Amino acid sequence: MRRYWLHEANLGMNQMVIKPLVGGEVGGEVGDDLAPIILGGYANTAPAGLIIAFHHHRADLQRGDLGVNCSFGAGYSVGSVVVRKL
Repeated sequence: MRRYWLHEANLGMNQMVIKPLVGGEVGGEVGDDLAPIILGGYANTAPAGLIIAFHHHRADLQRGDLGVNCSFGAGYSVGSVVVRKL
């Protein structure tokens, strides 16, 4: 996967979700290139945050790159979409 756009409840939760997916170490943060964060500019926009992040952080993808839009919430509910740049 080239990039992950996640529902942004808070930075800590996003890091907790993304680290196991990319093999990150506990205590280290995953960078914005792999999992962009828009909380600083928009605050908590609930699941819309992943669409805002997708809108702002997709132009540099190359043809064939894959990414994941993922929204998650209380009760361990999750919805994900895999996207490919054509």
